[in-house]
Amino acid sequence: MKSPSHLSALFLIPALLVACTGTEEPQVALRVAVLTDGGGTLRTVTPNADSNSAPISANKSEPVTDGVTLNSLPSGQRLALTLKTRIESRNNDLADIQPFVAPPFTPVCLIQTVSSAARDRLLTLSQCQGGPQQLALYNAGGTLVWTVLLPTFLPPAPGADVPPVRLAISGDVGVVARPRVGGGSEVLRAAPQNAGDAVAVVSSPLPTPAIRDLVAYNADTLAATDSGVQKLSATGLPDGVALTAFGARRFDRLWSGSAGSQNLLAAWRSGQGNQPLLAWDGTASRAASTVALFGDLRDLTLAPDGNLYTLTASTLTRYNAALGLQSGNFVPRTLLTGLSDARAVIWLVPPPPVN
Repeated sequence: MKSPSHLSALFLIPALLVACTGTEEPQVALRVAVLTDGGGTLRTVTPNADSNSAPISANKSEPVTDGVTLNSLPSGQRLALTLKTRIESRNNDLADIQPFVAPPFTPVCLIQTVSSAARDRLLTLSQCQGGPQQLALYNAGGTLVWTVLLPTFLPPAPGADVPPVRLAISGDVGVVARPRVGGGSEVLRAAPQNAGDAVAVVSSPLPTPAIRDLVAYNADTLAATDSGVQKLSATGLPDGVALTAFGARRFDRLWSGSAGSQNLLAAWRSGQGNQPLLAWDGTASRAASTVALFGDLRDLTLAPDGNLYTLTASTLTRYNAALGLQSGNFVPRTLLTGLSDARAVIWLVPPPPVN
């Protein structure tokens, strides 16, 4: 069952259709925010819902400094922009900047932020060059829930197949997967010992086979491993059972989100030439569908307008996930090209129409 905050974002879409006249009008497309230019530019675009018209009807661009990633917030009307030194909330016009409470780290070097499935929590990781790893958990309003210093991290020597550091959040529990000397990964769980504790308690690192990515999907936390997409057990370790829909093969990236009325999961393998991006609606008897082939895939967002938006280093493309999962035709439509070192993409609810 979807949470109330999840449903409220979905209900905003039909509300936009009746804002001026009280009667249903042609569908209003969602707005899409993109972090590009290596984290130096934040821009929005509003794709037209009518596939026969010009693909873009609005476009705004703002310079930013040391942008890291983007996350949606519960209403869909604001986004969270992670910069190297802070997180800030912005509205759907990239204005009304509201900084999150500064974490008690000195210095602050944020390198990654993830959202809970309901988008009501954000977990961010700070790691300066040669410094310790520190986590901060926020609520969607930008208030700190807890922070914690992770045990000393001894990264293995850099290599093409070393697993990355990845985060996930479920409730007030944070999960960290990081590469381990000797191969594979190690998993840590951080959570407050008592309700309201400002400093969390972190578990000892547990060795595990390589974890390439983590994502919150419905009530589960899933891991991309070399032998399929697997659920994490209560200890934080992959359970060893690959989701049948994706098969027992390696994936490097996972995404989840609501596309229309369906909670979707997407998976992709990187570094092996053009590889299929697979999408699945959670139906146990159904295999994941191939959306398209990608040799480069920086990010994607699954939006409540029923579309899936993919971002490569240079191109933003829209796919009709609702139709594609039924018919196999995802109706690709290129929205932006010529981007430079694009990093992140999310959906936003646009402002209501003006009477």
